This record gives sequence, structure tokens and C-alpha cells, in this order.
Amino acid sequence: FFFLSSGSPYQTVIETLGNYPQKKFYNVSKLGGTNWLLCFTLDTLPYSIRVLFESSVRNCDGFLVKETDAMNILNWKMKQNNVEVPFCPARVVLQDFTGIPAMVDFAAMREAVRNAGGDPMKVNPACPTDLTVDHSLQIDFSKCAIQNAPNPGGGDSQKPMAKLSPLKAQPRKPPCRGQTGCKGPCSAGDVSRSSGQFSAQIENTPILCPFHLQPVPEPETVLKNQEMEFGRNRERLQFFKWSSKVFKNVSIIPPETGMAHQVNLEYLSRVVFEVKDFLYPDSVVGTDSHTTMVNGLGILGWGVGGIETEAVMMGMPVTLVLPEVVGCELTGTASPLATSIDIVLSITKQLRQADVAGKFVEFFGSGVSQLSVADRTTIANMCPEYGAILSFFPVDNVTLKHLKHTGFDKAKLEVMEAYLKAVKLFRHDESSSREPEYSQVVKISLSSIIPYVSGPKRSQDRVAVNNMKSDFQACLNEKSGVKGFQIAVEKQNDTVPVQYEGNEYKLSHGCIVIAAVISCTNNCNPSVMLAAGLLAKKAVEAGLVVKPYIRTSLSPGSGMVTHYLSSSGVLPYLSKLGFEVVGYGCSTCVGNTTPLPEAIRNAIKQGDIIACGVLSGTKNFEGRLCDCVRANYLASPPLVVAYAIAGTVRIDFETEPLGTGFDGKSIYLRDIWPTRRELHAVEEECVISSMFKELREKMKKGNKRWNLLEAPESTLFPWDLKSTYIRCPSFFDKLAKEPVSPQPIENAHVLLYLGDSVTTDHISPAGSIARSSAAAKYLTNKGLTPREFNSYGARRGNDAVMTRGTFANIKLLNKFIGKPAPKTIHFPSGQTLDVFEAAELYQKEGIPVIILAGKKYGLGSSRDWAAKGPFLLGVKAVLAENYEKVHKSQLIGIGIAPLQFLPGENPSTLGLTGREQFSILFPPELSPGMTLDIKTSTGKVFSAIALFENDVEITLYKYGGSLNFVAQRFL
Repeated sequence: FFFLSSGSPYQTVIETLGNYPQKKFYNVSKLGGTNWLLCFTLDTLPYSIRVLFESSVRNCDGFLVKETDAMNILNWKMKQNNVEVPFCPARVVLQDFTGIPAMVDFAAMREAVRNAGGDPMKVNPACPTDLTVDHSLQIDFSKCAIQNAPNPGGGDSQKPMAKLSPLKAQPRKPPCRGQTGCKGPCSAGDVSRSSGQFSAQIENTPILCPFHLQPVPEPETVLKNQEMEFGRNRERLQFFKWSSKVFKNVSIIPPETGMAHQVNLEYLSRVVFEVKDFLYPDSVVGTDSHTTMVNGLGILGWGVGGIETEAVMMGMPVTLVLPEVVGCELTGTASPLATSIDIVLSITKQLRQADVAGKFVEFFGSGVSQLSVADRTTIANMCPEYGAILSFFPVDNVTLKHLKHTGFDKAKLEVMEAYLKAVKLFRHDESSSREPEYSQVVKISLSSIIPYVSGPKRSQDRVAVNNMKSDFQACLNEKSGVKGFQIAVEKQNDTVPVQYEGNEYKLSHGCIVIAAVISCTNNCNPSVMLAAGLLAKKAVEAGLVVKPYIRTSLSPGSGMVTHYLSSSGVLPYLSKLGFEVVGYGCSTCVGNTTPLPEAIRNAIKQGDIIACGVLSGTKNFEGRLCDCVRANYLASPPLVVAYAIAGTVRIDFETEPLGTGFDGKSIYLRDIWPTRRELHAVEEECVISSMFKELREKMKKGNKRWNLLEAPESTLFPWDLKSTYIRCPSFFDKLAKEPVSPQPIENAHVLLYLGDSVTTDHISPAGSIARSSAAAKYLTNKGLTPREFNSYGARRGNDAVMTRGTFANIKLLNKFIGKPAPKTIHFPSGQTLDVFEAAELYQKEGIPVIILAGKKYGLGSSRDWAAKGPFLLGVKAVLAENYEKVHKSQLIGIGIAPLQFLPGENPSTLGLTGREQFSILFPPELSPGMTLDIKTSTGKVFSAIALFENDVEITLYKYGGSLNFVAQRFL
């Protein structure tokens, strides 16, 4: 950070790293203890708090980050929930909708610095900033991804859904050489496997022919949607490309590369930063809610609003109340039949019940090492489900092994491990190692997590697998209803003989006739599909088979699933058991099942047999799979294969065998069920490595359209005055080289008189642009038609549109109007106008405006334009009963004074109507929490609190906000 003072008080703890004398770091493990008059050391702190502490030590400059801040963090046990502390993340991740206003501000700052006589080339983000263009894609065209593949749902797979120009049908391509049954447009070739790893060249698209596993060209729908995306967003994309060329510390991830949170996890994560041989922990804030995924890699990070990320880009910290940290102790060993999905959902459920909202969660205990990195990142990604700020998994041996498979250099991994151990950020597996102290501990025994199936008629009716046999028996006894079938006791053991393909079989209640492995929604985790494949491999090798009359199928959610099932070598074994790839799309769980053999149907009807289906989908209503299949169970993919082999749901896997093997011995499920260790090994070697290889190939090659996109290379952005997407904002029109004393606000009118709980959604522009709005009038005057308006999100780079969309929410209740409407009164003329039109008139007349509000002003999620918009409307101050803390800080950051009525006072108790004019006098020197006098045009005088909490906020306000403060530093 460019504010870092060379006189940092912690220079004395800078050391070289053991066997790597050229590497330096802040050895924070030497701080604390009796020398600090504290009873706490680094060993007692949660690992996540240690990251905050290292950051405060490294970035301590005596102004933005003070020694007392570091001391408060070290004294976390006593200070949690009581103090605010600054945090300087190592990097920022943006997605394009929230990232464009930040990059536009930096472009405008360059221009302002040049106009003030400074060097614009010095204006760059202070930390690495990665912007992923992943929110621009709209589905204009839709059809089957693989030409001429089977279409289980019926209908025409060539028919487009878009209202735009119809797509031309693709000519049928010749089949693969020697494969006359091929129905896909792939060319000849073989899948080569070596040591279980896929060695074929990975294309930019993972779509494969479902019949011969060869790459096929990108579908026409993908190409056409990409073409529309680039056409619709050309101006924005050209601006992004210019940004990537001229700004240091900025990296743009082009369209069609991947989603922000996934790219952050798979490509951008460093775990340990190394800048000029100086080492420090990776940490991140991002504008994507899934930023928390990286905590599964031992990287501290969470999602914040656009204005906070922009502040970090400008070298300023984010502030947070020192949080409570809930330690989640994982103990025991999960049931061998429990899948990753079972474990993840069980942990999520128990954390939700533990009330961890607004807190850090950190995992420890002997059970942590049983979780793969994929499991950890999934748990971390589900923070919104249980309300935690983040869920942190410290780096351990599992993490290092994962990083090795993702392509991290061996030498880099060795340095990383040595550094993390030196600063006590590496978690050791040994039970003897000392665990940190936590605010509270939630204990979760993995042994208590058992696998479930759902059925036989509703997905919400869960049945423990070890109770399946007895539960089905109970269903036979129960009256017909949500679970019961009401079968007479004397008929519950009836059998019906049936001839099929020359052999006689006996059907009975609970017999399985449909078994479908489907990779969709909750079963898209690679580990559960691989578990099904590995179980099939062991079953075939043991000599187990599936009865031929059972309708088996394998429907992967995408070509990538087929890709890793093939690369791991398990696909032929699934096929051997009858689970062959049937295509890509919804099939069995929407009732698109191949009809059962007539002999089987007749036998079921003849004996009134309760036949069963098992599938790994999401729907299992009675009769949904087939009208003669009355009991349907949802199960994990490996359990689907297991039940198919058993041929019945009336089986106790613990005590009864699946069948007999080649040698005549009984084979139990435990004999062929893959261990978690086996799964993790295959997942890391075959899935993770190829996924990361593919992403790196994409990053290296780039996107063809992106590569051909022309963009300027000038130091200053050449603003196009005709553009309706990108415009130079006016934040720097009054850039001051030195701070000035706060100017009085004299004779201000009230722009809006609002009540309680005004949210950032009420304030900030969002959603589509209404045809009657001020923004629509502006765009219409620019020659655009309503269908070309696009959304406020897409036009965040145009301050003229965004200012007009501020307070344009139709649910806004302004007390001057008396009903919900984005309107207000312009008092000098008495006109009722759109909020923007009234504000524009006030500015032309040179009259300042303020906002009156009730309790909890600025409630809701952080939105940058909830502060920027009012500023550009000319709002000088907000006077409210109280504020959402984050929004209050954002108002100061943009240059608006947040004022608060004294306790027990509000406009009503003070007799204010809002139609008065207000004069607010600021003293030459502000101090935190001081009281100001406010005088109205009616002669009333009352007091209000200026909500500046520290010297940093006062300094930012004096400069006119953080944007101007940072711009001044560049002069």
C-alpha cells in the first residue's frame, strides 16, 4: 500500500525465512506476551484473527492503521464485538457490473490529476485487482448443446427459443470411423489414458460426444450468445481492455472464461503473496457473494460492496467490528456410506442451528483432515445459508496436496509451507498441537452423519439407509397416503415369476425396475459421481451384475462429467453394469424413461407389485417415473448403483450381501464401497488437475473475440461524448490539493423527507429502466429506443444514467408526496417533480439540499451508488435518527455529512415539517462525535451529532471524500 510509512513501528520484526535468506517477512509470532502487557500470544488467536493481525502489523502507518489497532486484534479475546479494526486485504476481486464504476472512477481520477498538474501514470490501484467479465451474458438463443444427440423429452432440439432470427439447422456430420452407431457430430479419435490421467488436449469447451467421448465444436447457441454478448457490451468491453493495458495491478478476465468466484478459486488464488521477495498471506475482498469460497483454501476473504472494494483499490482499509469466532470442531469418522454431499449439508444444517450469523466460523479438530478441498470450499461457499461472514479452513497438508495437483510449482510450495509455519498460519494434523481459543465451540461428530434416501413418494420424506428395509416394510403396512401402500400382510411376500431374455426372474414388493444416475443440482459434486464409478469398477471386478430387466441409465449434467468419468477410467465399468451415457439433459426425473419391457409391466400389474425406482435426481412423486412404478427413492449416485446391483430396496446393507462373486463368496456393500481416501486421490489426480489445466489454457489462449477487440492504448481514456455506457463522472470537479475546513451548509432545502428503514434498494438504481423515468428520458434524448435501454446494472459506468436512477424506486415513500412514488416537491416553484428533476433545479439555482430520515437509514446490502447517487444529486448532508453503519461510512467516503438527531428527538418531536430551510455550521476543527447546531428558516435551533467516529473519517470528509483524498495523494 502506497500509504505505508517507512517508519513503521514494527520494522524490527522483519526477518529472513530460514533456508531462504532472500525471502523476508514480518515475524508476527514474536509479538505479544508480557512485553505488551497482554496475556495473549499468537498461539491463542484463531487462525483467521492471526491473518487480521499480520495485516495490521505490516500495514501500520500510524494513520489508517495504528498501533492500537494491532494491539486490539492481538487482545481479541477481550475486545471482540467492542472495537472496530482496519483490514488491508492483499487483493480485490470484481465482477463486471460492480467493477465498471470503480474502473471508471480511476480513469476519471487520471484525468483530474493531469488537469491539476500531476502525473496521471501514477494513478493505479494500490493492490492487485482482478476483474472477471461474467455478468454480461444473456440467453438470447437456446437449444440442445450437442447436435443430433438423443432428445429424451421429445420435441425439436434444433428449434430455438429466442424471438430473434431463427437458427439454421446444422447439417448432419458423418459418424466416427468404424462407429456406425454414432449419432453425434464428432470426428474419429481415441481417448488415451495413462496412469488414470486424461492426456488428450483439452479444448476451450468441455462438451464431448456422449457416444465416443470426443470433443465436438462449440454449439451454435454458444457462439451466437457470445456474439450477442460482445455486440451488446462492446463499449464496456473496450473500456475494460483499455484498463488492462494502461493500469498497473489490473487484470481483466475476459468473457467466456468462467464465473468470478470459480476463477478466483481456481486461478487467482495465491495463498501466500510474494512481492519483491517479501512474503505475506493472501487475503481478498470481492463484490461477488461467493468470494467466501476461498476460505476453503486458507485464504481470508468475504464479499463487500462496490464502494468498499474501491476504497481498498485506493490503498485504504476496510473496517469491521472485531468479530466473534465460532470454532467448529469436527471429530469422529464419517460413515463409509456418507458422501461429500451428506457431510456438507449436515454441517451446513448444524451451523444454521448454532446461530453463527455475523460471526467468523473456523474449523478445527481431527475430522478436518477428512474433508477434501472441494468439500471445504463448498462449506465455505454456503456461508449465506447459515449467516456467517466467512468459514475459514487454515492451510494444512490437505491444502498443500491440492495445490500440488493444481499446478503450483514445487519450490513455491516449499516456500509457502515454511512461511506459513513461521507465522503460525499452518494447521498441524497432530492431536497434540494446541488449538486456538474461540468465542464458542460447536461440536459436530462426523460419525453422526449417516446417508439418507428420500421416498417413497415425496422428496421431503428422508429415510436413513440403515433403516431402509424396515421403513419400506412399514410403508407396505400403512394405509394408502403420503407413504403407505396398504398391502395385506398375507400378500407382502408374494412373488411373480417372469420370463425375460430367456431367463426366469421373480418380482416381489420392493424390486427395483428403474435405476438412473443423474448428475444435476445437488449431485454435481465430482466426488459423488466418481464414487458411483469406483463402486461400479469394484463391483464388476468382483463379479457382480445388474439384472437385465432393470432400466439403467447415466445422464451427466454436462460433458465435463463424462470427461472426468472417462479420464478416471470408470466409465466402462458403469457401462458394463448398464449405466451408459444416454445424453445431456433432464430425463428420468421428468418421466422421460424408456418404457419397461412388456413382460415386466404385465408381471407388476398381475401381482399388484410395489415396484421401485431409484435415481439421483430431485423429483420422485408417485408414478412420475413410470405409471406402474409406485415407489421411487432419491439417492446418491453410488447408492443408485448399489441398489441396482441388489435389485431390491428390501435389503439391509450391513447384514445382507449384494450378491455372489466369481468365487461364489458373498459380496457386501462394504466390500466394494470406495473409501474417502480413494475418492480424494482420484478427484485430485483426474478431476482437479484437468480442470485447472483447462482454465490455465483458457487464460493463456484468451478469447478469440476478446483478442481481436480493438481498444485505445492512451494514458488517458478517450471519452466518447456520445456514449451512453461510459462517461467521465464529476466526482473530481473540485479536486483540492490540501484539505479545507468544512464549509457551512446554508439555507438548504429538504430534497426528501423519508421515514424508517429506507434501504439501499430504495436509494440505489437497480433493475430495468422504467420508460417513464428520468433515466429513460435521458436515453431517449440520446436516440435510444426502450428495447435498447438495457438495465441500470449494465449502465453503471454512466453517472448521468445512475444519478437519474437514484431514488427512482417506485416503492419510495416520500412524506411530501404521501404515497409511494419516486417524486418530490421543488419548494421554490411548488412543482411536484421526479427526484432528479427537482435536484437538478436546486443545483441550477445554487441551493444546497439535505435529506431528512427516520431510523435505520441505509439498511440493506452495501451499494456504491446509494452514496454516489445522492452526492451527484447535490445532497450535502443526511439528518436521520440512526444509520446502518456501513452506509454511514459510505456517505462520509463520498463527501456527505451523516448527522444524527439527539437521542429521543426526531422531526416530529422537534416540530419539523421538512418545508423549512436548514443552516448547518461546522466548526473549523471537527472532532469525533461532536455536536453541531442547526438553525431553520422558522427560527428553530436544535442540535445534532456529527457521526465522524475517528480522525480518518474527519480527514476524508475535509477532502470531499475518499476519491478526492486519494487523488490528492497522487499530486
